[in-house]
Amino acid sequence: MNVGDKAPEILGLDENGREVKLSDYAGHKLVLYFYPKDNTSGCTAEACSLRDNFDALRAKGYEILGVSINTADSHRKFIEKYNLPFHLIADTDHKLTEEMGAWGEKSMYGRKYMGTFRTTFLIDENGVITDIIGPKQIKTKEHGTQLLALKD
Repeated sequence: MNVGDKAPEILGLDENGREVKLSDYAGHKLVLYFYPKDNTSGCTAEACSLRDNFDALRAKGYEILGVSINTADSHRKFIEKYNLPFHLIADTDHKLTEEMGAWGEKSMYGRKYMGTFRTTFLIDENGVITDIIGPKQIKTKEHGTQLLALKD
């Protein structure tokens, strides 16, 4: 996916097993953020930064939706543990993650494996991607304030 593309209509199932569609957010801007794994240090810092800036982001017209390949059960526990005020998509087959271009080969300590690239897509009220923030740009502990600092 690139800036200017329409995001997919079917986004997946949330932590409650409810189907989430792009049209559920019609009339709102959407922060669609992809992260590797629940309860890891970087992903927790990112989620908590978005939580801490949730009201300010909503005041700017944004809703937040997280996506990882973890299960719905893992997401429910993650949401409860950190009091996250937004839904998380359980993309266990990594269909959406692949479709959005946030899945690929990664490397850690010389070992190569397939995984999620930490990526945030900003989507306008009409479902069009207006900005993509890649893994090298995202500062997990400051991601919420990074988004607030972006020009509308």
